[in-house]
Amino acid sequence: MNIADLFKEKTVFSFEVFPPKKESGVETIYKTLEVLKDLNPDFISVTYGAGGSGEANATTIDLCSKIKNQYQIETIAHLSCLYNTKTSVDKILEQLKTEGVENILALRGDVNPDYEVEKDFRYASELTEYILSKNMGFHVSGACYPEVHQEAESMLEDIRNLKKKIDAGADHLISQLFFDNSVYYDFIEKVRIAGINVPIEAGIMPVTNKKQIERMVSMCGASIPAKLSKVLQKFGDNPVAMRDAGISYAVDQIVDLVANGVDGLHIYTMNDPYVAKRISDSVANIIK
Repeated sequence: MNIADLFKEKTVFSFEVFPPKKESGVETIYKTLEVLKDLNPDFISVTYGAGGSGEANATTIDLCSKIKNQYQIETIAHLSCLYNTKTSVDKILEQLKTEGVENILALRGDVNPDYEVEKDFRYASELTEYILSKNMGFHVSGACYPEVHQEAESMLEDIRNLKKKIDAGADHLISQLFFDNSVYYDFIEKVRIAGINVPIEAGIMPVTNKKQIERMVSMCGASIPAKLSKVLQKFGDNPVAMRDAGISYAVDQIVDLVANGVDGLHIYTMNDPYVAKRISDSVANIIK
């Protein structure tokens, strides 16, 4: 089914997982999925492995297949284009089609100095247009950035680029992580004025590790509001306290977002089933 159709009836609640970097981690991600499936998410997205080999990320496809076919949960396969050619994308599309995966999150991908950029695709909008031109029955989602993509000159330029994704055929968006809901509301107001009317899911990252979140923030450009900064200062050196405080902060974000009519919530689980379950249990009666 088309993920975008889920938003017609409810506030969508979904998870993101990532393939393990090492073969030894495969069993761990399967155990994580066993927990996540029992939380009844509307869908689970699987990230695309970094690299420039141009080959299909076999683990991503395997995980999507398991989610879709064994667990009977909708899934979105992430697909980045910067290091893929049309030929390698064709191969990935064929594999996803074979496994019955219908939804793709089209991304440009992060720049990796260890690999040479291919020339077939420069932007996610081009990948989106290409996927849909194949007429293989795929539905395409896109990413958006409440605090502006780090390489964009301004919010205006970023929204113009986002509109290109929509014009290319993306019918659902997932936001980059953010910790200040007012920033998200301001972003939503601007994109709606720009004529972007597809469902937009708020990306929520539970802050459970001080160093990890500082690294993530430096990579994606998200800001840390004063409220969260105080949480990090108070509990950052106490792992258990930081975990519980981070979960509470994420739940507070979600409650406020739902009260303000958010289309959906996409939880960046970091493959931690405990955190995902705590959050899911806390908001089960709020998200209907």
